[in-house]
Amino acid sequence: MSGFVDEAQVHVKAGDGGAGSVAFRREAHVARGGPDGGDAGAGGDVYLEATRSAVSLLGFRDHPHRRAEDGGHGGGARRHGRTGNDLIVPVPEGTVVRTLDGDVLADLAHPGDRLLAARGGRGGRGNASFLTNKLRAPAFAEQGEVGEERWLDLELKLLADVALVGFPNAGKSTLISTISAAKPKIADYPFTTLEPHLGVVRMGGHGPSGRGDGATEFIVADIPGLIEGASEGRGLGHQFLRHIERARVLVVLVDLAPTEGRSPEDQVHILLDELARYQSDLAERPRIVVGSRADSVVDEDRPELSSYGGAMEISSATGEGIAELVRRLALLVGAAREAMPAPSTAPVLHRPEAEGVLVEREGEGWVVVGRQAARAVAVSDLTNADAVAYVQRRLKRLGVDRALVRAGAREGDAVRIGAMSFEFSPDH
Repeated sequence: MSGFVDEAQVHVKAGDGGAGSVAFRREAHVARGGPDGGDAGAGGDVYLEATRSAVSLLGFRDHPHRRAEDGGHGGGARRHGRTGNDLIVPVPEGTVVRTLDGDVLADLAHPGDRLLAARGGRGGRGNASFLTNKLRAPAFAEQGEVGEERWLDLELKLLADVALVGFPNAGKSTLISTISAAKPKIADYPFTTLEPHLGVVRMGGHGPSGRGDGATEFIVADIPGLIEGASEGRGLGHQFLRHIERARVLVVLVDLAPTEGRSPEDQVHILLDELARYQSDLAERPRIVVGSRADSVVDEDRPELSSYGGAMEISSATGEGIAELVRRLALLVGAAREAMPAPSTAPVLHRPEAEGVLVEREGEGWVVVGRQAARAVAVSDLTNADAVAYVQRRLKRLGVDRALVRAGAREGDAVRIGAMSFEFSPDH
């Protein structure tokens, strides 16, 4: 079974807020002890955070659900409930997060980038919070707000300095195993590589400490072999090509021996054309055209690649040209890093929901939407007359009555706010 998964879904559920407490002071020699029910704790949030410790979305394939902790309930003597712990869900750097409708919420491209995927519910207030001069003994409290939950699509786009691009069986896996510690499957038949592999290439060098501080490191990705028509989705084209998008430098690897009747020149032309069709700027990305298996071609049959500026030949079997290729790649990567510095790793913030009140037509009646209005209803005990009266006053302060009048609501029209339905009666 494959250990690399680059597409997955995750279901995130934030913690629910706890319920506020209804309690009254009961002490000896204290007459008419007032309300002292404490507030509840809020539910924990769910965050998606990019990290280098995760390299695949495999963990979401069979276990997609992630839930934060609920908030604790309030208690008597004004004891407050505990706030639920947030849940940090690690994802590989380079993960793009989308809604099920395809809208991009965040591109978690660097370690530490974070998305608030689901917001925890607010804790309910205890009856002590509703004490007023007019209401001396409130016998109600707020329920906890339900935490947000939703499904999200995750798509991983590998972050690599160099991407090896070529037809199946062009020698990409052999090359990455030669220049790095990566150990991909290698065999003499097409499509040996069905998933990308990453390898770290390290060039020698010593800084002042003598511990190799002056060494140059860069990451190389072995991209599964492309086929003609990959840019149009043929085969697994789009799944493979998206891992090339972030690479700073491309190595277009061609087999110096004709592959399936294609000369090295034809291979280069087809590969560059597929890259340009998929994403136009890929054709302008810094690149080296490299002919592989130079040891297997006799001089009189050796093709001419000089028309491609900077083209070179290598042999992973004999080591011919390998050191020079690594040196040139290090120079190109260094120049590309300076030209395209990595973005800041500041947290990626979730788009906040719009506040305020919005009135929409619903059949013959009206529906009021808006986070504040919905929250006022959702956390209230609608079976308690005092609580209902409090909610009505709160909705009026939020401007719900004015919004309904502006929308055209008339006396007796049905109005719904969350689970609460009533007949509209404007206050003249």
